[in-house]
Amino acid sequence: MAGKYPDKIRSLPLYDGRFEAYKLAAEGADVLFASYPAGTRIAAHTHETDNYGVIIRGELILTMNGQVERFGVGDWYHVPAGVEHAADFEQESDEVEFWFRQAD
Repeated sequence: MAGKYPDKIRSLPLYDGRFEAYKLAAEGADVLFASYPAGTRIAAHTHETDNYGVIIRGELILTMNGQVERFGVGDWYHVPAGVEHAADFEQESDEVEFWFRQAD
């Protein structure tokens, strides 16, 4: 897996999903340390979690609500639960994502 995460993070379980990431489970949330090869495209989808992320290498091109925004190193983004969105990574990129589960 790409990304230059510290050994402690690389020892976390792998996320089983549409992209490569190490997963840290927490009460009410998951934290993903994700890496994307250049050219990665994640098609439009929704999810039940309220997601926040910060780009730590490369760039995220996020399409949401008919708008396209670019997020670079140090930029935070938010995808509300249930909102359709797509992601593109033109260059190798890494990010830390926080997936907050909705309260019951």
